[in-house]
Amino acid sequence: MKKVLFATTALIATASMAAADVRLSGYGRFGMGYTSGTDVVGGSGGYPSNGNAKNLNGVSKTYIVSRMRLQFDVSTETDSGVALGARMRIEADNGPGNVQEIGLLSAPRFFATVGGFTLGVGNIIGALEGTPGLYLETRAAGAGLDGMQFVSAVTNVNNEYFNWDYFDSDGMGFNGVEALYSAGGFAGHISYSSSNGNLATPAPITSGALANTAGAVGRERTAINVSYTWNDWTAAVAYQDSNYRFEDKTLVTLAGQLGQFGLRLAYADNDGVDKFGLYGNMDIGAASNVVVWATDEGAVSAAQVVAGRNDNRDSVVASNKQEGTSYGINYSYDLGGGASFEAGAQRASHGNTQVQAGAVFSF
Repeated sequence: MKKVLFATTALIATASMAAADVRLSGYGRFGMGYTSGTDVVGGSGGYPSNGNAKNLNGVSKTYIVSRMRLQFDVSTETDSGVALGARMRIEADNGPGNVQEIGLLSAPRFFATVGGFTLGVGNIIGALEGTPGLYLETRAAGAGLDGMQFVSAVTNVNNEYFNWDYFDSDGMGFNGVEALYSAGGFAGHISYSSSNGNLATPAPITSGALANTAGAVGRERTAINVSYTWNDWTAAVAYQDSNYRFEDKTLVTLAGQLGQFGLRLAYADNDGVDKFGLYGNMDIGAASNVVVWATDEGAVSAAQVVAGRNDNRDSVVASNKQEGTSYGINYSYDLGGGASFEAGAQRASHGNTQVQAGAVFSF
């Protein structure tokens, strides 16, 4: 099912540049959500959310899901044919627990493009994040309206979610540099970022999931992905190396189309915690699409728990219970004009059930 993004474009001519392109685009979404939250009350809690219950944490199980995003893209082209530009976003959210983020502005991502090569600087996309086949084939890139914390992604395990570089739509992001290249069916992406850490706490981090084996506060990540597309299929491999413990990752994906059916397989080794994913989607008529998925998360080793890693093992009373199978479904109906009705449900491996439904519109 085709999704159309409408953009407002303004062309500005100046004496120093042939033409500049300024584009404003974005989307809005709003609806309702539910989280069960009563199956898991022990352990380390965290991410994905164990849910809400007024008798446990005073927060309602139902909540409003909403987001308004404005995206600003600016670019110009030099006399030699090099495109220079930048992207920024403003975003406001409401999600589980009625947690709000109001009007936050992202740091910019700058880029230079010539032919099939692009250099990115600043709030980078990140090579692992940019791997084809990582996310669900939905408008949210996950289940429901807001992705439901993206339990469906094989790189999210053991309360260590999004421990890789990505474009931060409402913050400073991971300051870095990246290079992207594509030619024919081949595409490649390499990225590097360096963080000075939290300057308010300059002491070395020596324990926990963010502990640095080198004893320094700053985090450094290097990632690469390569992919190849032939006919209706795309295969991709990605790797991330980090000087913070438990952030090394290997990702493999394969996605393709069989008539009106889509199929995707994904696997990630998250520094010793395996996670497999199986995904399928199908068009129903001219306006509807259904996505179904299931993942299986392996257990962390006892040695890593002793070393300070989160514990996801079902057999341990005080763990986060994220070992095991998660599954979900998403339904989308195209309303035309860049709008759609979205509904999704998922059951996470630690026992929390989430349901969301509402409208999404692009402009």
